Amino acid sequence: MDQVTPAPFSAEDFRARVAAQPLAHAADDYGDHRFNPGHPRLKLAKALRDAAVLIPVVDHGRDATLLLTKRAEKLRNHSGQVAFPGGTIDPTDPSPEAAALRETFEEIGLGQDRVEIIGRMPDYVSGSGYRIAPVLGIVRPDFSLTLNSEEVDAAFEVPLRFLMDPANHGRDSRMWNDLEWVFYEMPYDGQHIWGVTAGIIRTLYERLYT
Repeated sequence: MDQVTPAPFSAEDFRARVAAQPLAHAADDYGDHRFNPGHPRLKLAKALRDAAVLIPVVDHGRDATLLLTKRAEKLRNHSGQVAFPGGTIDPTDPSPEAAALRETFEEIGLGQDRVEIIGRMPDYVSGSGYRIAPVLGIVRPDFSLTLNSEEVDAAFEVPLRFLMDPANHGRDSRMWNDLEWVFYEMPYDGQHIWGVTAGIIRTLYERLYT
């Protein structure tokens, strides 16, 4: 019997691409510095802080989506920005995967029973001094979310087909201490996806869809 090829941009296609991706190793070098080589901001970061985010691919049949959050406007850091659910890895977290699942539940109420972890991307180093472990997961649909209003103002889904199309990967910049800081941006349906989140999405595209 012939093997059925998963539909492009389905969760099953995503799963197959993750299984076939090159193994992460110490030589992998992903992060904001790739877009800003030699920028003085990168030299100001002290010891990197470890964090983990969940990249939640929601299984909607032929057209999967990515579940993203909009951080609360009341937060001191990165307020109002679009982000993956996640945060700092605590000493009590046994692994980055456990940290990503814990933070996801704390932020938006998505239980780990709804998420199947299928792998990880290489760490992504942010200009703000974090070493981020992007944890890849497939989410069963028809879930119910409970947003933590102290951390998250909204949660929304973006088609994987849109995010994995390089035509939607724009580049912009802002001034930092009179120097240009370059980043990716992917505006969608009134949401401004940019910075580290867009950088991780770009990395996902480069490793899985090129």
